[in-house]
Amino acid sequence: MRQVFDGAPPVTQALDDGPTLGIVNPARARDRFVLARVDPDPGLADLVDWHWVITWDLPPGATFTQAVVPHPVGQVVAEHTGFLAYAMPAAAVDRRTLSGAGGVVGTKLRPGGYRALLGLDRPGERGAVGPALVLGPTADRTGAEAIAQACRGRPDDAVRTVTPLLLAAAERTRTPRSTAALATLAEAFAAVADAVPGTTVAALATRLGTTPRSLQRLFADWVGVSPKWVLQRHRVHLAAELLGRDPALDLAGLAAAVGYYDQAHFTGDFVRAVGVAPGEYARTCAAALG
Repeated sequence: MRQVFDGAPPVTQALDDGPTLGIVNPARARDRFVLARVDPDPGLADLVDWHWVITWDLPPGATFTQAVVPHPVGQVVAEHTGFLAYAMPAAAVDRRTLSGAGGVVGTKLRPGGYRALLGLDRPGERGAVGPALVLGPTADRTGAEAIAQACRGRPDDAVRTVTPLLLAAAERTRTPRSTAALATLAEAFAAVADAVPGTTVAALATRLGTTPRSLQRLFADWVGVSPKWVLQRHRVHLAAELLGRDPALDLAGLAAAVGYYDQAHFTGDFVRAVGVAPGEYARTCAAALG
């Protein structure tokens, strides 16, 4: 099922062309904001999954709240208030409200990248948000410049502006231990993305040539959630993505396709992650597409 994740070009109007895993009801968002994705510099490939640039221009007095089902990763984001570092969100659904006109320039880190980039001895407390001090004293000024470029419709330039800060921080904080951990985690998450429906933690550990306990320890030390949590979240992300593309999908068949043995279990996990049942989610997606 990897094709759901792949295929997006280095820069894309991602709400139209690329995968939207985690964005709740992306069709509804298409006329509220513009999302572009940009691949990272090769020197950041071990730490950064991709950069994302969002811009919006809403009518006076209008607001739009976008819900996101989080991935098990941290982010560093240039916002109008400064450059912030976000650990993995604590809430099942993360909501952001937009108003007026503006932009943000974000960097989605790879699993374990938050701890590695910030030079921490733990994965970070879920929900923690604070100034991205690791980027140095010029970060806020550089972030403001990047946002201005984003608002001028130049996402590539916005990312090029923040990249030197990230490269310098990575050079300061990267260690042999973090490099090894990130490489193992990259292999593990690639295996999750390729996993056949119903894959267990034990099966995942066997595929990676390790034990379930070692895999659980690695995730606890660097990601902050368990391998079982990641497998379950992947299934929900995939189900929401597929429903967003085709709201008419048979829900029992969808549950089986993403790895659930019964529809009730699928529905429970979906409600806990997304906030609504799959049927209701499909109806809202259908209305947005219509």
